Amino acid sequence: MSRKLRSQHWFGGLDKDGFIHRSWMKNNGLPDDAFDGRPVIGICNTFSELTPCNAHFRGLVEHIKAGVLEAGGLPLEFPVFSCGESNLRPTAMLFRNLASMDVEEAIRGNPIDGVVLMAGCDKTTPSLVMGAASCDLPAIVVSGGPMLNGRLKGRTIGSGTDVWKFSEDVRAGVMTPAEFMAAESAMSRSPGHCMTMGTASTMASMAEALGLALPGNAAYPAVDAHRARLARLSGRRIVAMVAEDLRPSHILTREAFANAIRVNGAIGGSTNAVVHLLAIAGRVGTELTLEDWDRFGRDIPTILNLMPSGTFLMEDFCYAGGLPAVMKEIADLLDLDNPTVTGKSVGENIADAENYNPDVILPRAVALTQQGGIAVLKGNLAPQGAILKPSAATPGLMQHRGPAVVFETIDHYKQRIDDPDLDIDETSIMVLKNCGPKGYPGMAEVGNMALPQKLLKQGVRDMVRISDARMSGTAFGTVVLHVAPEAAVGGALALVRDGDWIELDVAGRRLHLDVDEAELARRRQLWTPPEVAMPGGYQGLYVERVMQADRGADLDFLVGCRGHAVPRESH
Repeated sequence: MSRKLRSQHWFGGLDKDGFIHRSWMKNNGLPDDAFDGRPVIGICNTFSELTPCNAHFRGLVEHIKAGVLEAGGLPLEFPVFSCGESNLRPTAMLFRNLASMDVEEAIRGNPIDGVVLMAGCDKTTPSLVMGAASCDLPAIVVSGGPMLNGRLKGRTIGSGTDVWKFSEDVRAGVMTPAEFMAAESAMSRSPGHCMTMGTASTMASMAEALGLALPGNAAYPAVDAHRARLARLSGRRIVAMVAEDLRPSHILTREAFANAIRVNGAIGGSTNAVVHLLAIAGRVGTELTLEDWDRFGRDIPTILNLMPSGTFLMEDFCYAGGLPAVMKEIADLLDLDNPTVTGKSVGENIADAENYNPDVILPRAVALTQQGGIAVLKGNLAPQGAILKPSAATPGLMQHRGPAVVFETIDHYKQRIDDPDLDIDETSIMVLKNCGPKGYPGMAEVGNMALPQKLLKQGVRDMVRISDARMSGTAFGTVVLHVAPEAAVGGALALVRDGDWIELDVAGRRLHLDVDEAELARRRQLWTPPEVAMPGGYQGLYVERVMQADRGADLDFLVGCRGHAVPRESH
């Protein structure tokens, strides 16, 4: 390696500063030759017992360290803020950007030459990639892997997806509370993240599709020995990446994002991938817009028969061939020349992939839907855009016109939804306001509002729902999300009233509020912005500086690649 390693600016000198840096590190038992110019590999670990998806990372990290050592590197593990989806309130999304700041500054401020990003739970993957992209040191993603399939009374159940179904069955009176509680332990059978194609599995797939992870990373279950082997191989590979100076900016091209968007359509991936990929692109400086999601993904068939769009779960997906088999099935739609962390192209990585189960990875001729992907909607109700996931929606509702039933906040929704006197039927359109990036704040996963109990008892299981919120990647339904501008900043969503007629036309990519401009102007004069929930602190900073969903909901001052310049000496 002809160039001077970054870590040698700390450990390479024979002066006072070199003495200090080496001496303190030696109290961990490191010998003299640990600082002889071998690459120092940081292992960015999102382990936390409060993040159940990542709670097995203590064991997984040892395999990464072994791989680094085998390849001649020095592994040094460091913790960062862990965005646990299941426990963190008010929403993990509020802290994605905070975690990315932690990652970025930890990488830049420390003596490392490359980094392994240990991701798993929904927001840990984008936050780690965002932070690493802003530094642009060689980086590779190792995901924690999904849980084993849930099993209840002899049948398979999926995390998240079946929670929503069971909950509505209880409210409809067709499932008892005791049966509901029996599913609780049966659903989460092993370490790992959601085994449906929720946001965690989607973002692991996006990391692989972008070229940031080794082939197979997305689907191996957390408890499969292949997961540990992949971690070890990733540890070896990052050492080689440092020698090659293979950085995120070399991989995260516009073509890479186009590939990821197409793969997201093919797997029926989470709508949350939209805000995360937009934010990652913004950090690395690659042009990507909300419209690109429609441009690249509109005609992609959804061929992965996985919950919530289909039937199977991640364990089945893994043994059917995993993401390489899906990518090979749509290879003619991908840019096969884009580089990846393997040092090979996308095409080389998937050349030998096989589909071992065509019931799980479907032939394109019998896809779940021939136009999967994410539909980007625009109109006077969403001038900057809104999104819908066709593969999880009801075909008969994809073109629909109905009267609005409006909920001003999530608390208003909870107070009102099961009122027997609520004027609502299956033709109505449910509208939820003030749940966007600034309004909630953090843009919580509440967009897939549960239906009124009185309609559930009638057998209704889907209605058009519109909000500026997000929804879980494990959820389903004809749900319009990420409306921009959001209600809290005075977007048209803020002006909708009960009884207003709204038209949804997914094929035409249109979302229209049938109220004349003069009336909307009058309502706008009467509108007042909501009070800030928490002035000051990180939450106050977030509300002040967060961008809208169509920009990835990143903080405006975090956009861009700031590089990995060695900080000035402090001694």
